Amino acid sequence: MNASRRAFLQRAAALSSLGAAATPLALNLAAMGTASAQTAGDYKALVCVFLNGGNDAFNMVLPTDAASWQAYTTVRNQAPDPINLRAAGTAPVATAAIGSPDRLGGVLALDPVNAQGRSFALHPLMTGARDLFAAGRLAVLPNIGPLVRPTTRADYNTASFPRPASLFSHNDQQAAWQTLGAEGSTAGWGGRMGDLLMSANSGATFTSISAAGSAVWLAGRSVLQYQVSAGSGAMRIGGQGATTLFGSAVAMNGMRNVMRNARTSDLLARDHAAIVGRSIDAEQLVSAALPAANQAPYDAPGATAGVATSQLWYDTVNGSRALNPLAQQLQVVARLMAARDTLGVRRQVFFVNLGGFDTHDAQNRVHGDLMARLSHALAYFDGVLGAMGLRESVTTFTASDFGRSFTSNGDGTDHGWGAHHFVLGGAVRGRDLYGTFPQLGLPDGRGGFNSPDQIANGALLPTTSVEQLGGTLGRWFGLSDGQLMDVFPNLANFDASKRNLGFMA
Repeated sequence: MNASRRAFLQRAAALSSLGAAATPLALNLAAMGTASAQTAGDYKALVCVFLNGGNDAFNMVLPTDAASWQAYTTVRNQAPDPINLRAAGTAPVATAAIGSPDRLGGVLALDPVNAQGRSFALHPLMTGARDLFAAGRLAVLPNIGPLVRPTTRADYNTASFPRPASLFSHNDQQAAWQTLGAEGSTAGWGGRMGDLLMSANSGATFTSISAAGSAVWLAGRSVLQYQVSAGSGAMRIGGQGATTLFGSAVAMNGMRNVMRNARTSDLLARDHAAIVGRSIDAEQLVSAALPAANQAPYDAPGATAGVATSQLWYDTVNGSRALNPLAQQLQVVARLMAARDTLGVRRQVFFVNLGGFDTHDAQNRVHGDLMARLSHALAYFDGVLGAMGLRESVTTFTASDFGRSFTSNGDGTDHGWGAHHFVLGGAVRGRDLYGTFPQLGLPDGRGGFNSPDQIANGALLPTTSVEQLGGTLGRWFGLSDGQLMDVFPNLANFDASKRNLGFMA
């Protein structure tokens, strides 16, 4: 038996997880995956890190040239709890309030390849992100947001000019970021890319995976998302850890047979039984394929029972080390990537998230802690991927509902539009900024700001669209020009020279 036939049969066996009704489709996908493997021979994955609530990017990536810093300090230095960070080189004040700008110390200077005639820095607690930037694996994408077409401030003030629906609304703008449509849209652009590329996967069930619950970004027209638990990996129907029923493995197998077979010929009953059967099979396959969590490179057992050392970050609010839930999600993503051959996948999209970014108040205490978690988790994931030899194969990017207002409400920020984001990976042209960094202005006394890049409350008017970001990632991922235009229809509204932002090698 030759190697290609053996590989085909192994993948076909793995596809029994799709259920008997789907076996012909499964075999067709296995055949296509094997044919693709003859020419591709590669693996690529996209990982979306969603920052739920709307990240205050003004305090994540900061322009530090004199004019920008003056505007930033003036606008954000508002009583009773100013949120403006301290200049680079400022020493932390150990006796200052926990989470306060004085306690954090100065912002962390960056040295981009193209500084655009300005200077830049990161939040004081983002040492991991700073080091990734300096190593050339992390890039900054300034002022991104949902756009229908390029939009100036004059366009924004014209009622008839097309714009995304329901700006500044959490649910609507999460939908805009993840689906490019309004709330209620059922297919996301991650899932749509999975639709087009899953022919490379014999294990199509594992094309689209969430470690953070249901995420519409992962849903395609054909691809369905598979959900895993950050702590335990594959999720069992009926609860975690059950391998016997009344102490009997035979009884458990009997119960599973009952669950996977419909008792009537009703279409819904048959569909339900098929779904349950696929879930049981998928859980068994994933559980057997996943490497153990408490071993290198994913981790080593820590001093605290059940908690591993490299997933601990310093909790600035409580003054102690604690488990980073984002790192924990990224750990199970890395373990699933390690099982890619057994699962039969060459192209995958993953979704993880970190909540708490709706910082209307107590921003100094909350946002710094979130920046520390994000930075630590990205550095952890990069280190694991490096040990696995997968840095060049995996690209990770941040996304969020929206940015925040430039103005302070006294101890926090309100809803905005555009925001700065990160993209990380060995195939990323890092240590640079892709897109023009916005000019920061001052209130003009008429309810606006004296900057072409800012609208009411100093919120950023995006100069780069989510679809330009997605199109650039999609091209690296393997989509053709025609497929890109299908997934990202508004790309047609942008000049052809600007549809690829250039941050992927």
